[in-house]
Amino acid sequence: MKNRSEKYAQLIEHGFCLFEDILTQPFVKRLSEVTTRLAETQNLEDPGQNLTQGSMVRTSADAMFAELIAWQPALDAIKALGFEHPTYTDGYVISKPPHSPALFWHYDWFAWQDPTAYDPDPQQVFLMYYLSDTGRENGCLRVIPGSHRLHNALHDVIDEPHSEELSTTYDEGMPAFSQRPDELDVPVKAGDLLIGDARLLHATHGNASDERRTVITLWYQPRFDALPEPIKAQMVAKIQPLSGGWPARARALVEPLHPKYDGDARPYGRQLYRRKPE
Repeated sequence: MKNRSEKYAQLIEHGFCLFEDILTQPFVKRLSEVTTRLAETQNLEDPGQNLTQGSMVRTSADAMFAELIAWQPALDAIKALGFEHPTYTDGYVISKPPHSPALFWHYDWFAWQDPTAYDPDPQQVFLMYYLSDTGRENGCLRVIPGSHRLHNALHDVIDEPHSEELSTTYDEGMPAFSQRPDELDVPVKAGDLLIGDARLLHATHGNASDERRTVITLWYQPRFDALPEPIKAQMVAKIQPLSGGWPARARALVEPLHPKYDGDARPYGRQLYRRKPE
């Protein structure tokens, strides 16, 4: 119980926490084989459109990801934080090729005008699985601890955190690519699970290595039933539809985790960060 409370405290205070050795190494190897194939065969009309992210493929593209989405040790980790009934909406395979630039600073939350935007508990969390050990050399994660709830100077100098310009251009002079005095490197081992608050400011170093560096990011809602109705509507709208090629056994793993909302609230559009009202 002490370990559980420590992990929860880390998530609430810093915006992220780490669970070690959640995936088995044989599973990591299988995931690496599938993600490499997807990344290498992705058809990009414009090779520069994901210059800073690398290739991005939806996890709905391959039924093999059903096993990861419903991976019981990961669901148990979420429950160990005190969230008994998490839901899942979507996920991406994000693979940075060798010698690729840094990823820009951004947050992944949208409902900043909602009164719950600065509540202690996260409305949405990312589960990140890196498929190789990461460090500064190959593009490990960077975060600004506490930026999920507290105003940070970086909030004042970045605009739309997922703009086309940031995806297609790398400019060290832009604030979104800057080195921050309060940033923290988060190196992890292949098979570890990093859980983070969607509001957290995060980025990555560039991949200066000779090997591809891949992360699978999955999005869960810790307490969907407690969310305001416009956010519920937005979450349901972002569920990735499963392709017709998914077998029944894979659908049976994922579909029960999808949130359900039958109200008539209008989903929020994407809202930019705004400082918490005094």
